[in-house]
Amino acid sequence: MLSIEMKLIISILETTNEEADVHGTVNRSIKIPSQIAGKLLQKLQNEGLIKGQKGVIETDATQRLRLAVRAVDLGADLEAVSRLLRWQEFESMAAFALEQNGYDVSKNLRFKHGGRRWEIDIVGCRKPLVMCIDCKHWHRRLNPSELRKIVEKQIERTRAFAASLPNPTSRIECVRWNYVEFVPSVLSLLEGSSSFYDDVPIVPVLKLQDFLTNLPVYAGSLRHFVKSPTTKLFNS
Repeated sequence: MLSIEMKLIISILETTNEEADVHGTVNRSIKIPSQIAGKLLQKLQNEGLIKGQKGVIETDATQRLRLAVRAVDLGADLEAVSRLLRWQEFESMAAFALEQNGYDVSKNLRFKHGGRRWEIDIVGCRKPLVMCIDCKHWHRRLNPSELRKIVEKQIERTRAFAASLPNPTSRIECVRWNYVEFVPSVLSLLEGSSSFYDDVPIVPVLKLQDFLTNLPVYAGSLRHFVKSPTTKLFNS
């Protein structure tokens, strides 16, 4: 039954980029009896993983991410599942979580510093914190060496962004603050072997809400950069 559930979830992910007929497209694609499919679909709906109405499956970005995680937990290949998710879904989920926690959000923030062009996937501002998030839509699990490079690059981006401010052309909220703490972080689809690397948090997207809720308590223990009128840039 677990194998059938995994295949059904994969089929839902494949077909819910647009609306899919419950007893047509999904069932035919995995060739399982409609009675079994119906029970599994009802189970997924009861768990809040899909919405069904008048024979049509509907999913939002959060549900599709939850379905993807469930499929991998059931044994699906991470690379295959990741390719079924749109990049925009991943970023939109992160932006929504930040906004729900009172952050002013900018996506794909581009800036110049040190003669280079830089870009940060998502920047969330809630005084005095500025979350600089790198959304990693990984197609496979990473080894420690690869993870180290990703974290180091995000630290570099965050440091450059902090050093580039104040910038009169920037419309981002934190430009007007007297004291700012810039926190680099990495967002992933799945929970990895480590939640931190060099004091930089690596947060599964479905746990971002909890992470942000608790962030004010332990933000000072994370890798961050401080900028204030008396301190141009301080690396903590």
